[in-house]
Order: sequence, then C-alpha cells, then structure tokens
Amino acid sequence: MRVDVHTHIFAPEIVQDRSRFFDGEPAFRLLYESSKARLISAESLLVAMDRDEIDRAVVFGFPWNDTDTARRHNDYVLEAAGRYRKRLIPLACVNPLSKGAGEEAQRCLQAGARGLGELAVYEDRPMEAAIEGYQILIDCCRSGGGVLLVHANEPVGHWYPGKAPMGLDFYYEIARRAQGIPLILAHWGGGLGFYGLLKKEAPEVLAKVYYDTAASPFLYRPEIYGQMVRLVGAEKILFGSDYPLLAPVRYLREITASGLGADAVRAIVGGNAARLFSIES
Repeated sequence: MRVDVHTHIFAPEIVQDRSRFFDGEPAFRLLYESSKARLISAESLLVAMDRDEIDRAVVFGFPWNDTDTARRHNDYVLEAAGRYRKRLIPLACVNPLSKGAGEEAQRCLQAGARGLGELAVYEDRPMEAAIEGYQILIDCCRSGGGVLLVHANEPVGHWYPGKAPMGLDFYYEIARRAQGIPLILAHWGGGLGFYGLLKKEAPEVLAKVYYDTAASPFLYRPEIYGQMVRLVGAEKILFGSDYPLLAPVRYLREITASGLGADAVRAIVGGNAARLFSIES
C-alpha cells in the first residue's frame, strides 16, 4: 500500500481564479501568485494518484486568515473525502492565529476530519503568540483524537516562498505541548529529529513525532532517507509529496534508490501511515 500523507486540494472557484483570494491573505499571495504554483482540485489529485499508483492520500487546504474562506475550504475537503472515501483522508486546516480557529477545528473534527493540518504561521510573529494559538488546536486534537500535521522548515539556507520564520525551538515547544498525540512535522521537521539523540528530555518529547518527506527533493540530498532512518527509525518517517508541488513518483524513485531495505521502504511509503490513520488494506 502507498499512502501520501501531504497533499493540498482547492475548490474549483479558487483553482479557476486565485487572484480573487489575494486580498487580506499575504501568505496565500506569496505562495500562489505565480502561475507556476499549481492549484488542483480533488479530481486532479486522483488522476495523479492513479498515475503514480498511490492508494490513499491525506488531503487538506490552506491556513487562511479569513475564517469564512477557511470554513468553505474545509467544507470542500470534507465533501471531497466523503465522495472518495476509499482514496482521500481529510484534515482540517485553520490559521492558528485567526479568531475562531479553535471553533472551526472542533466543527471539522466532529464532521469527520481525521485531524488538523497543514498548520502554519508564515508571517513573522512573536513566538509566544503563535504558541498560544497552536495550544488551542493541540487541545482540539487531544480531545477529538485527531492527528496534528504542522509545517516545519530548516532554519538555515536560502529563502523561498513558504519558508516560515520560526526556529527549531518553536517546533520543539509544539512537540512538548503535544506529547501523547500523533504529531507529524512536515518537511523532515526542519532537522528536529537530530535532537532525539540527546540523553534527557528530547527523546520523551519526540516519542510520538513523525517526519514527512514533503518537498524533500527541493531541500535535501537523497542521503536524507538513510540518515533519518538511522536517527529516528524507519517507523517514524512518512511519505508525503506536497502535491501538486512535486509528483509522487519523484520521491518514490529517490526512496527506491536510497539503499534502504525492503521493509523500511514499505514502512515509509505506506505502512506507517496505514497504522497511524487506521487504514485497512
């Protein structure tokens, strides 16, 4: 089984005219103003899944500032997952700093969302304010039994659209507060997995943290797979494509050529996600 834990889908009205949604949404504009930044519907995702032989995909939207837009986008994700329930697994997406984010998260979890994600704060905000917003959503997942998927990125290297200003101390604090619930840190967790080698507090804090591979070919050399397996174990790594940013097949080629054993490859490309989301073969 192949499971992609990191994909974005958008309602047709957004796909057809994204410019209508730029006002008041600087992060969305930054990421998607260029026509080269693709937006896709659920049906377009399914075409790509069939092409690359992906059995299931975790789907979510965007952390809009506007709560009405967030609600409509979440409704689209939930509706699409309902229509294609054997293929799509929905997460609800909210902006941790938006008013009413907690209420929208609760609404979606009660409506069938399997968790929250991809949660992100792209603007430069005080860490304390961002953590306070995330705490509300962590509590929602804890009470609702949901998975939490959080954007994380490496703190060094070149800037690119979507590179959030938060450092590894921020993601570590989220992991500390989320102990006991499944937490997926996107984009290899920005390197946070390295700190699992520390002797004292970190291994306990990171015990239920998973790391997805989203955007890996843009950010890391292929050796990242072997290194992360040694650092955190194959059972903590989840294949995520960030589609439509990159096609799943590009990751699958890297994973297959990484020199990992067959059991580790099976775990990464689907086995771990199947257990995490209780997916039957």
